[in-house]
Amino acid sequence: MTTSPASSGTAPEPRRTGLIVLAWLWVGIPLAYGVYELVLKAAQLFTD
Repeated sequence: MTTSPASSGTAPEPRRTGLIVLAWLWVGIPLAYGVYELVLKAAQLFTD
């Protein structure tokens, strides 16, 4: 089995890295906010 030299574990291009970071932020920020709101609502269930 052979592999091509381009896929030998090199780092992605800087522009591609920025796009990956932006995509993670695009998903991660609303997800974190949703988890935060969920924790607040769940805490209300156990308080007076």
